[in-house]
Amino acid sequence: MLDALIAEARIRWGLDPADGLQVAAVERLAGVPVDAWRPLIVVSAAVLRSRGDVAVEPLPGRHRDGGSDAAGILRRLYPADHPVGLIGRAGSTTVEALTDGDLAAPVYLAPLPRVEAVAGPWAMPWISDRLRRPDGCPWDREQTHRSLRKHLLEEAYEVYDALDTDVASTGLAEELGDLLLQVVLHAQLAAEQGVFDLTDVQAAIAEKIVRRHPHVFGDAEARTASDVNRQWERIKAGERAAAAEKAALAAVAAGRDDPAEVEEPRSALDGISRSMPALAASQEMQDRAANLGYDWPAIEPIVEKLLEELEELRAAATPAERADEMGDVLMVAVNLARRHGVEAEGALRAANEKFRRRFSRVERLAAARGVALRDLSFDELDALWDAAKAAEAADAAREG
Repeated sequence: MLDALIAEARIRWGLDPADGLQVAAVERLAGVPVDAWRPLIVVSAAVLRSRGDVAVEPLPGRHRDGGSDAAGILRRLYPADHPVGLIGRAGSTTVEALTDGDLAAPVYLAPLPRVEAVAGPWAMPWISDRLRRPDGCPWDREQTHRSLRKHLLEEAYEVYDALDTDVASTGLAEELGDLLLQVVLHAQLAAEQGVFDLTDVQAAIAEKIVRRHPHVFGDAEARTASDVNRQWERIKAGERAAAAEKAALAAVAAGRDDPAEVEEPRSALDGISRSMPALAASQEMQDRAANLGYDWPAIEPIVEKLLEELEELRAAATPAERADEMGDVLMVAVNLARRHGVEAEGALRAANEKFRRRFSRVERLAAARGVALRDLSFDELDALWDAAKAAEAADAAREG
């Protein structure tokens, strides 16, 4: 039966199975990783001599709407006007007009040009490769790993900002796409150098996550998030030890048996980027140390330590001493935030935004009174600040 369907598609629509023909049961389409740039025949499970009543788990990454509507899935993967051939029946329809009745019998979807098959996981790797070719984009051809670094940071920060406001909208999806592009571009550059490609990137992270979740993919147990964190650090410690042993063996094999030349075992804090915002890096370091048992036993001693560091800052006599003590104050403040379950970086960003908002209101109040901020005393400025706070509270009460 399937041979007859393929033969008809070859005659009527020019199907070439060598393009990588996909055949999927309509009842199981939700769980099939369809690539729209390859030809597709959708038939009933009966034609494939397969059970059609098997529960199908929607393909992860394409299960936004539950994945039970075959026509809906095809509308997400193909343009609305893409033709759908009705095998065994005269005429054709389009993806937009496709009905359950049409899908009750076999249908054929011709492959999309690569540039239009944008909903699949390999669309961006293909686009990235195309941009880097000699007849591609001059800007993309000039990029290097180093030149792209600032764009990676910018896109990461834009995702961070979107998480404050756009989590319930497609705005976050757009920002995540911008960040994904940076990953794809770096993989493309490495592939051109013969170092690795996107397949290696995906395999590396998947293997690492599986390895570090034995309570999910193995027989280990972890009942709480704290259990997971402790287990995570133990696994990473084992990975670091194995890496150090491998490096030592490689050094010996290379004739470098001087202990000074052998790489030291990696620290639990290795891997925390020195380019991270300082507050975020401090909190991550303290989290990792705490997961290994290096932590204050309670919150009160942290508060006492913060007061102690503030006194030392007050007593500091030189600029260098003040800078050093200020760092200690911030470090302890981050620890206090961590123990309260507060993300220090996010808290400071929120405080910055609150200051920005209130200071702008102070500027407007001063302008309305015909005075310049620089001409006001501290008490007058403080009164304007209190007025701005009161006006903001009143606005919030009206909105609430």
